[in-house]
Amino acid sequence: MMHKDRINQLGDELYQALRTQSTTEPLTAREGDITIDDAYHISLRMVQQRLNLDGERIVGKKIGVTSKPVQDMLAVFQPDFGFLTDKMEYADGSSIPIAGNMIQPRAEGEIAFRLKQDLVGPGVTERDVLDATESIMACFEIVDSRIHDWNIKIQDTVADNASCGVYVLGKDEVDPRDFDLPKLKMTVLKNGEVIAQGQGSAVQGNPLTAVAWLANTLGQFGIPFKAGEIILSGSLVPLIPVVAGDEMSLSIDGLGGCSCKFV
Repeated sequence: MMHKDRINQLGDELYQALRTQSTTEPLTAREGDITIDDAYHISLRMVQQRLNLDGERIVGKKIGVTSKPVQDMLAVFQPDFGFLTDKMEYADGSSIPIAGNMIQPRAEGEIAFRLKQDLVGPGVTERDVLDATESIMACFEIVDSRIHDWNIKIQDTVADNASCGVYVLGKDEVDPRDFDLPKLKMTVLKNGEVIAQGQGSAVQGNPLTAVAWLANTLGQFGIPFKAGEIILSGSLVPLIPVVAGDEMSLSIDGLGGCSCKFV
């Protein structure tokens, strides 16, 4: 286990990169024996600084790097996990500023879950996730990396709070029991043109499987899912780089959609 002082230093470094909109060299290039457990504790320090210094609140969790297209793009071949705060959420249709807010953003199309009861791993099943879910909705997650040029390994992205940026939830919330989640089809448009399509099965075969994995992984660290939280289940499509002036929209058969633009 990495020494606590070093964990705090690296967590503070990533927090400062977030606040100054700068990047840092990969932690894996500097800390040869860094483990995922170390990285998770670094991310906890980074997130705790957001809570302590900026007054943010944790409102959910996220899983990322779940689909093969995203894994191939980033050369990271297992999921990452992180925390969502209230300051990350934007309303459907929002204009999202890039300058002073993000460094190297990429858009992901996802299915988001809103929980109605707590879930505590280990031992959480897909059925448990379904029973604990109040609703699902379309979602854009705009990921962003504090690691230079997205040159990440799994430890880098976990330490960087799973490359969290901001997210946009669709207005329409539906009952997941009414749908075959692996067969849900998503279409993503960038500036009015179809740029990607995907299905729910892209996310570990089933978004319920991904959410159960996240509950069980965080359960190993004593972190529960809580009623009312939002859980982002991972991208159905490859990451899409965005710049100021871009407009993104997506639709999911039966679920509705969401949109945002970048300024």
